[in-house]
Amino acid sequence: MEGRSAVSPQPDGQVASPRRAPSQQRSRERVERMLAAASVLIAEQGSDAMRMGEVAERAGVSIGSLYQFFPDKRAIVWALAERHTTESQACIAAALKDVGDAEGLRQAFSELVDIYYRLFLAEPVMRDIWSGTQADKALRELELADSRANAGFLIAVLRRLRPDADPVALETTAFLVWQMGEAAMRLAISVDREEGDRLVAAYKRMALRELLAE
Repeated sequence: MEGRSAVSPQPDGQVASPRRAPSQQRSRERVERMLAAASVLIAEQGSDAMRMGEVAERAGVSIGSLYQFFPDKRAIVWALAERHTTESQACIAAALKDVGDAEGLRQAFSELVDIYYRLFLAEPVMRDIWSGTQADKALRELELADSRANAGFLIAVLRRLRPDADPVALETTAFLVWQMGEAAMRLAISVDREEGDRLVAAYKRMALRELLAE
C-alpha cells in the first residue's frame, strides 16, 4: 500500500495529519492537482460548500483517487494548513536567523507581520482554513504547534538580546506574542481594510514593546 495514513499525535509533540502521504512522483503530482482544485473551490465558495466530487472533477481525477489520499474535506483543509505552516515557518526562521540587536528584531518582526497580513488578504483559502481551526480541535492543535514552533525562532533571538532574562518568561512572552498575532490577523481581515491596517499596526507596536522590554 502506497504512503501512510497518520491519525494520532506524535511523541515529539507534532500533530499528525489525517491524510495519506503519497510516496511516488506520479501520485504527488496528482495530489498537487487535487489541492490546487480544492484551493480554487474554497476561494470561490468556502470549505463548507465544497463537495468532494467537485474537487475530483476539477482536478481531473476519479473520486476514488481523491478518497485514496483525502478521506474527507477535513483532510484537504488539513493538508492546506500543513503547507501554510511549513512555508511560514521557513520564512520566519530565515528572517530571524541572523538578528542580533533590537533594531534588527524590530525590523524583521515588523516585516514578518506585514507579509503575514498581505498573505491572508490575498489568499481567501487561508481565511477559510483559519475559520476551520476554530471548530476543529485537531486543527486547533496544529495551529498551537505552529505558534510554538514560531515562538522558538523568536526565543532564540530574545536569548541573544537578553541573555540574563528569565528563560521561562522569554518563552511565555514569545508564545503569547505569536498566538496574539494570529488573533490580531483574524480580526484585521474581518473588518474593512482601513481599520484592519490600523489594527495590525497597533498589534506590531504592542508586541514590539513587550519583546524589546528590558
